[in-house]
Formats: sequence, structure tokens, C-alpha cells
Amino acid sequence: MNKAQLVEAIADKMGGRQQAAEAVDAVLDAVVRAVVSGDRVSVTGFGSFEKVDRPARYARNPQTGERVRVKKTSVPRFRAGQGFKDLVSGSKKLPKNDVAVKKAPKGSLTGGASATVKKAAAKKATTKAAAAKKTTAAKKTTAKKTATASAAKKATAKKATAKKATGAAKTAAAKKTTAKKATAKKAPAKKATATTAPAKKSTARKTTAKKATARKR
Repeated sequence: MNKAQLVEAIADKMGGRQQAAEAVDAVLDAVVRAVVSGDRVSVTGFGSFEKVDRPARYARNPQTGERVRVKKTSVPRFRAGQGFKDLVSGSKKLPKNDVAVKKAPKGSLTGGASATVKKAAAKKATTKAAAAKKTTAAKKTTAKKTATASAAKKATAKKATAKKATGAAKTAAAKKTTAKKATAKKAPAKKATATTAPAKKSTARKTTAKKATARKR
């Protein structure tokens, strides 16, 4: 059975040959695109399509028998499902009024290129959102640290200014106290000098009176 025969076989079920051809093309395109991108397409009961990497190796040319080096390559591989194997081996009979392969559960058929693109876009969006959150958190943390540092500097500056003002006040008070003490000490000295002066004058007077008395005698 080729592709045209496959389309004819499902035309009645799809509502026409055109619809059947489009359905076959869509299914094959989705499978091929998914396998090429490295995804595994699995249909329950039917089988799975996947991409397999083959390492570089040596092989024999069947015509000449010459040893030839084969480069590393990738090939598609199909693995039949257990239901498909059972039908082919004859351990299970083909249903007459039902499909040979049951409908795959939701999510068992891997999507093609569109699904791959959507997944990649979703991953990129998630990564960008996470990066944006990290950047925002880092900026907030930096802003908080900067604000805290500024507040600490201002508080330190205020304390230093207060200490300087207190020191200046203490120095001024000490100078005033010293000046008062010096003034208090100097004032009694002057009084003492003033008191001594009259005493000297009276002594001089007494001496003069004694001399005058002596002369009269």
C-alpha cells in the first residue's frame, strides 16, 4: 500500500478523498518534524518514532569488499507497539467493526514542530520571568543596603557632630571656670595690697613722731 492507496482506504471515514489526503499529510508532517527536532512520537498500541544517532564506524562495500569508513550520522527508527506486534503475530485477532489501533490517550502523541516551538517559547518565557525576578530582587536588595548604609553614615555624622558640640561646650565651660577662678584669686591679692599700704603709712607716721619727740628732748 502506497500513500495514494492509504488515502483511498480512509477517504470514506474522513468524508472525502481531499480531507483524507490532508489528514495523511498533516499526520506525516507532524511525525517527521518532531523526529527531526529530536522528539519521540509515541502512539499507544501502534508504535513510536524516534531519532537515533549512529557513531562513525567502518563497513564493507558489498560490491568490492573494500573496507570503508562511515561518518557519524542520525537515522529515524520505528518501534512497533505491543498491540501492533500482537496483531501481526496472530496472538490477537483484528477487530471487524472497530479500529485495529485504539485511540491514544491524551498527551501520548507528541506534537510536531508547532508543539516544539510552543514548548521552547514557554521555556524561554519562564527563563526570562525568572531572570527578571532575580534582577528585581537584586536591585531591591542593593537599594535597601544603600539606604541602610546612608542612614548609618548620617547617624554616625550626627553622633560625631553632637560629640564635637559637647566637647566644645565642655571646653568653653572649663575655660569660663578657669577664668572665674583666676579672677577670684587675683581680687583678694589687690585687697591685701590696699590694706598693707595704709599700714605702712601709719608706721611711717609713728616713726616721724618718735623722731620729733626725741629732738624736743
